[in-house]
Amino acid sequence: MAQRLQGKSAIIVGAGQTPGDTIGNGRAMAILFAREGAAVLCVDRVTERAEETVAMIAAEGGRASGFAADIVDAAQAAALIAAGQERLGKIDILVNNVGIGSAAVGGDGPAHAADESAFDRILEVNLKGMWLTIKAAIPLMRKTPGASIINISSLASLAGTNMIAYEVSKAAVNRLTISVACSNARYGLRCNAILPGLMDTPMAITGVSRASGKSAEETRAMRNARVPLNGRMGTAWDTAYAALFLASDEAKFITGALLPVDGGMSAQIG
Repeated sequence: MAQRLQGKSAIIVGAGQTPGDTIGNGRAMAILFAREGAAVLCVDRVTERAEETVAMIAAEGGRASGFAADIVDAAQAAALIAAGQERLGKIDILVNNVGIGSAAVGGDGPAHAADESAFDRILEVNLKGMWLTIKAAIPLMRKTPGASIINISSLASLAGTNMIAYEVSKAAVNRLTISVACSNARYGLRCNAILPGLMDTPMAITGVSRASGKSAEETRAMRNARVPLNGRMGTAWDTAYAALFLASDEAKFITGALLPVDGGMSAQIG
Protein backbone atom coordinates (compact mmCIF):
# COMPACT_ATOMS: atom_id res chain seq x y z
CA MET A 1 0.00 0.00 0.00
CA ALA A 2 1.13 3.56 -0.75
CA GLN A 3 -0.09 4.86 2.64
CA ARG A 4 -0.77 8.30 1.19
CA LEU A 5 -2.74 9.29 4.31
CA GLN A 6 -0.46 7.73 6.91
CA GLY A 7 -0.78 9.55 10.23
CA LYS A 8 -3.86 11.48 9.15
CA SER A 9 -7.33 11.48 10.70
CA ALA A 10 -10.51 11.80 8.63
CA ILE A 11 -14.18 12.43 9.28
CA ILE A 12 -16.41 11.19 6.48
CA VAL A 13 -19.99 12.39 6.77
CA GLY A 14 -22.28 10.07 4.84
CA ALA A 15 -20.02 7.02 5.22
CA GLY A 16 -22.96 4.63 5.22
CA GLN A 17 -25.04 4.03 2.14
CA THR A 18 -28.37 3.07 0.66
CA PRO A 19 -28.59 -0.74 0.43
CA GLY A 20 -27.71 -2.06 -3.00
CA ASP A 21 -25.47 -4.36 -5.00
CA THR A 22 -22.76 -1.76 -5.62
CA ILE A 23 -20.84 0.56 -3.29
CA GLY A 24 -21.69 4.18 -2.50
CA ASN A 25 -19.35 7.18 -2.53
CA GLY A 26 -19.12 7.60 1.24
CA ARG A 27 -18.35 3.97 1.97
CA ALA A 28 -15.78 3.77 -0.83
CA MET A 29 -14.01 6.88 0.47
CA ALA A 30 -13.98 5.60 4.05
CA ILE A 31 -12.54 2.23 3.02
CA LEU A 32 -9.93 3.74 0.69
CA PHE A 33 -8.81 6.35 3.22
CA ALA A 34 -8.35 3.62 5.84
CA ARG A 35 -6.39 1.49 3.36
CA GLU A 36 -4.12 4.48 2.80
CA GLY A 37 -3.35 4.80 6.51
CA ALA A 38 -5.97 7.22 7.86
CA ALA A 39 -7.95 6.73 11.05
CA VAL A 40 -11.58 7.30 10.03
CA LEU A 41 -14.70 8.44 11.84
CA CYS A 42 -17.62 7.10 9.80
CA VAL A 43 -20.66 9.34 10.25
CA ASP A 44 -24.15 8.57 9.04
CA ARG A 45 -27.70 9.46 10.00
CA VAL A 46 -28.42 5.73 10.29
CA THR A 47 -26.22 4.11 12.93
CA GLU A 48 -26.31 0.64 11.38
CA ARG A 49 -25.07 1.90 8.03
CA ALA A 50 -22.10 3.66 9.61
CA GLU A 51 -21.25 0.56 11.63
CA GLU A 52 -21.39 -1.63 8.52
CA THR A 53 -18.67 0.53 6.99
CA VAL A 54 -16.66 0.40 10.22
CA ALA A 55 -16.87 -3.41 10.20
CA MET A 56 -15.65 -3.56 6.61
CA ILE A 57 -12.66 -1.38 7.47
CA ALA A 58 -11.88 -3.39 10.60
CA ALA A 59 -11.99 -6.62 8.58
CA GLU A 60 -9.11 -5.25 6.49
CA GLY A 61 -7.13 -4.23 9.55
CA GLY A 62 -7.95 -0.52 9.29
CA ARG A 63 -8.86 1.92 12.04
CA ALA A 64 -12.40 3.29 12.19
CA SER A 65 -15.30 4.05 14.47
CA GLY A 66 -18.90 5.04 13.85
CA PHE A 67 -20.99 8.02 14.85
CA ALA A 68 -24.66 8.81 14.24
CA ALA A 69 -25.67 12.37 13.38
CA ASP A 70 -28.22 14.29 11.34
CA ILE A 71 -26.23 17.26 10.12
CA VAL A 72 -29.21 19.52 9.46
CA ASP A 73 -29.27 19.96 13.24
CA ALA A 74 -26.54 22.37 14.32
CA ALA A 75 -26.00 20.66 17.66
CA GLN A 76 -25.51 17.27 15.99
CA ALA A 77 -23.16 18.74 13.40
CA ALA A 78 -21.09 20.26 16.20
CA ALA A 79 -21.20 16.99 18.15
CA LEU A 80 -19.77 14.94 15.30
CA ILE A 81 -16.87 17.34 14.92
CA ALA A 82 -16.25 17.25 18.69
CA ALA A 83 -16.36 13.45 18.58
CA GLY A 84 -13.83 13.43 15.77
CA GLN A 85 -11.48 15.65 17.73
CA GLU A 86 -11.86 13.52 20.86
CA ARG A 87 -11.46 10.14 19.18
CA LEU A 88 -8.89 11.02 16.57
CA GLY A 89 -6.89 13.68 18.40
CA LYS A 90 -7.01 16.03 15.40
CA ILE A 91 -8.99 16.51 12.20
CA ASP A 92 -6.86 16.49 9.07
CA ILE A 93 -9.66 15.71 6.63
CA LEU A 94 -13.40 16.42 6.55
CA VAL A 95 -15.46 14.93 3.74
CA ASN A 96 -19.03 16.15 3.31
CA ASN A 97 -20.86 13.46 1.37
CA VAL A 98 -24.47 14.03 2.40
CA GLY A 99 -27.05 14.79 -0.26
CA ILE A 100 -30.59 13.98 -1.28
CA GLY A 101 -32.70 14.51 -4.38
CA SER A 102 -36.27 14.10 -5.46
CA ALA A 103 -36.04 10.32 -5.07
CA ALA A 104 -35.70 10.83 -1.33
CA VAL A 105 -38.35 13.47 -0.75
CA GLY A 106 -40.37 13.73 -3.98
CA GLY A 107 -41.54 16.98 -5.48
CA ASP A 108 -38.45 18.35 -7.18
CA GLY A 109 -38.82 19.37 -10.80
CA PRO A 110 -38.62 22.36 -13.16
CA ALA A 111 -38.90 25.77 -11.52
CA HIS A 112 -42.59 26.13 -12.35
CA ALA A 113 -43.52 22.71 -10.99
CA ALA A 114 -41.31 21.96 -7.98
CA ASP A 115 -42.92 21.76 -4.54
CA GLU A 116 -41.90 24.35 -1.96
CA SER A 117 -41.51 21.66 0.70
CA ALA A 118 -39.16 19.65 -1.53
CA PHE A 119 -37.13 22.76 -2.35
CA ASP A 120 -36.74 23.62 1.34
CA ARG A 121 -35.79 20.08 2.38
CA ILE A 122 -33.24 19.52 -0.38
CA LEU A 123 -31.56 22.88 0.31
CA GLU A 124 -31.58 22.13 4.04
CA VAL A 125 -29.78 18.81 3.64
CA ASN A 126 -27.51 19.47 0.67
CA LEU A 127 -26.40 23.00 1.55
CA LYS A 128 -27.22 23.96 5.12
CA GLY A 129 -26.07 20.64 6.58
CA MET A 130 -22.75 20.91 4.78
CA TRP A 131 -22.28 24.47 5.96
CA LEU A 132 -23.02 23.47 9.57
CA THR A 133 -20.34 20.77 9.62
CA ILE A 134 -17.83 23.12 8.02
CA LYS A 135 -18.70 25.88 10.46
CA ALA A 136 -18.09 23.55 13.40
CA ALA A 137 -14.87 22.14 11.94
CA ILE A 138 -13.04 25.28 10.84
CA PRO A 139 -11.80 26.47 14.27
CA LEU A 140 -10.19 23.07 14.89
CA MET A 141 -8.94 22.44 11.37
CA ARG A 142 -7.22 25.83 11.16
CA LYS A 143 -4.88 24.51 13.86
CA THR A 144 -3.95 21.39 11.88
CA PRO A 145 -1.23 21.92 9.25
CA GLY A 146 -2.28 20.76 5.79
CA ALA A 147 -5.92 20.19 6.70
CA SER A 148 -8.39 19.55 3.87
CA ILE A 149 -12.16 19.85 3.45
CA ILE A 150 -13.72 17.98 0.53
CA ASN A 151 -17.32 18.61 -0.48
CA ILE A 152 -19.21 16.24 -2.76
CA SER A 153 -21.12 18.36 -5.26
CA SER A 154 -22.51 17.13 -8.59
CA LEU A 155 -22.38 17.60 -12.34
CA ALA A 156 -25.94 18.85 -11.84
CA SER A 157 -24.41 22.03 -10.40
CA LEU A 158 -23.34 22.90 -13.94
CA ALA A 159 -26.02 21.35 -16.10
CA GLY A 160 -29.61 20.17 -15.83
CA THR A 161 -33.14 21.27 -16.55
CA ASN A 162 -35.64 19.38 -14.45
CA MET A 163 -34.46 19.31 -10.79
CA ILE A 164 -34.35 22.93 -9.71
CA ALA A 165 -33.86 22.27 -6.00
CA TYR A 166 -31.10 19.70 -6.48
CA GLU A 167 -29.32 21.75 -9.13
CA VAL A 168 -29.43 24.97 -7.09
CA SER A 169 -28.31 23.16 -3.94
CA LYS A 170 -25.25 21.72 -5.66
CA ALA A 171 -24.41 25.01 -7.38
CA ALA A 172 -24.50 26.57 -3.93
CA VAL A 173 -22.15 23.86 -2.65
CA ASN A 174 -19.67 24.95 -5.32
CA ARG A 175 -19.90 28.55 -4.13
CA LEU A 176 -19.63 27.45 -0.48
CA THR A 177 -16.47 25.53 -1.38
CA ILE A 178 -14.84 28.52 -3.03
CA SER A 179 -15.84 30.86 -0.21
CA VAL A 180 -14.40 28.56 2.44
CA ALA A 181 -11.24 28.08 0.39
CA CYS A 182 -10.67 31.82 0.07
CA SER A 183 -11.41 32.67 3.70
CA ASN A 184 -9.14 29.93 5.08
CA ALA A 185 -6.19 29.90 2.69
CA ARG A 186 -4.03 32.02 5.00
CA TYR A 187 -4.47 29.36 7.68
CA GLY A 188 -3.34 26.58 5.36
CA LEU A 189 -6.80 25.00 5.38
CA ARG A 190 -7.78 23.84 1.91
CA CYS A 191 -11.33 23.31 0.60
CA ASN A 192 -12.21 21.64 -2.70
CA ALA A 193 -15.23 19.96 -4.27
CA ILE A 194 -15.74 16.88 -6.41
CA LEU A 195 -18.47 16.97 -9.06
CA PRO A 196 -19.47 13.37 -9.84
CA GLY A 197 -21.38 12.73 -13.02
CA LEU A 198 -23.43 9.63 -13.72
CA MET A 199 -22.26 7.04 -11.21
CA ASP A 200 -23.27 3.44 -10.61
CA THR A 201 -24.08 3.77 -6.91
CA PRO A 202 -27.00 2.29 -4.96
CA MET A 203 -28.61 5.66 -4.28
CA ALA A 204 -28.43 6.74 -7.93
CA ILE A 205 -29.63 3.51 -9.49
CA THR A 206 -32.37 2.87 -6.94
CA GLY A 207 -33.64 6.45 -7.08
CA VAL A 208 -33.71 6.73 -10.87
CA SER A 209 -35.24 3.27 -11.28
CA ARG A 210 -38.00 4.09 -8.84
CA ALA A 211 -38.75 7.45 -10.44
CA SER A 212 -38.73 6.11 -14.01
CA GLY A 213 -40.39 2.77 -13.39
CA LYS A 214 -37.52 1.03 -15.18
CA SER A 215 -35.51 -1.92 -13.92
CA ALA A 216 -32.01 -1.45 -12.55
CA GLU A 217 -30.60 -3.02 -15.71
CA GLU A 218 -32.56 -0.67 -17.96
CA THR A 219 -31.51 2.30 -15.85
CA ARG A 220 -27.85 1.33 -16.08
CA ALA A 221 -28.04 0.94 -19.85
CA MET A 222 -29.76 4.31 -20.24
CA ARG A 223 -27.18 6.09 -18.07
CA ASN A 224 -24.19 4.32 -19.62
CA ALA A 225 -25.24 5.49 -23.06
CA ARG A 226 -24.96 9.13 -21.98
CA VAL A 227 -21.32 8.96 -20.86
CA PRO A 228 -18.70 10.00 -23.45
CA LEU A 229 -15.77 8.09 -21.91
CA ASN A 230 -16.13 4.42 -22.87
CA GLY A 231 -19.93 4.66 -22.77
CA ARG A 232 -19.99 3.62 -19.15
CA MET A 233 -20.83 5.24 -15.82
CA GLY A 234 -18.22 5.77 -13.16
CA THR A 235 -18.24 4.03 -9.81
CA ALA A 236 -17.85 5.19 -6.24
CA TRP A 237 -14.18 4.22 -6.44
CA ASP A 238 -13.66 6.94 -9.04
CA THR A 239 -15.03 9.48 -6.58
CA ALA A 240 -12.95 7.95 -3.78
CA TYR A 241 -9.65 8.17 -5.65
CA ALA A 242 -10.31 11.80 -6.55
CA ALA A 243 -11.01 12.50 -2.88
CA LEU A 244 -7.85 10.64 -1.86
CA PHE A 245 -5.78 12.92 -4.07
CA LEU A 246 -7.42 16.08 -2.72
CA ALA A 247 -7.00 14.85 0.87
CA SER A 248 -3.34 13.94 0.42
CA ASP A 249 -0.27 16.13 0.59
CA GLU A 250 0.05 15.69 -3.17
CA ALA A 251 -2.68 18.34 -3.46
CA LYS A 252 -1.14 20.72 -0.92
CA PHE A 253 -1.19 23.63 -3.42
CA ILE A 254 -4.79 23.05 -4.57
CA THR A 255 -7.71 24.89 -2.99
CA GLY A 256 -10.98 26.25 -4.33
CA ALA A 257 -11.02 23.65 -7.11
CA LEU A 258 -14.19 22.10 -8.52
CA LEU A 259 -13.08 18.74 -9.90
CA PRO A 260 -15.41 16.97 -12.36
CA VAL A 261 -15.35 13.18 -12.13
CA ASP A 262 -17.81 12.55 -14.91
CA GLY A 263 -16.35 10.70 -17.88
CA GLY A 264 -16.19 13.87 -19.94
CA MET A 265 -19.84 14.93 -19.59
CA SER A 266 -19.01 18.44 -18.35
CA ALA A 267 -16.62 18.90 -21.27
CA GLN A 268 -19.63 18.76 -23.59
CA ILE A 269 -21.40 21.66 -21.91
CA GLY A 270 -21.64 24.62 -24.27
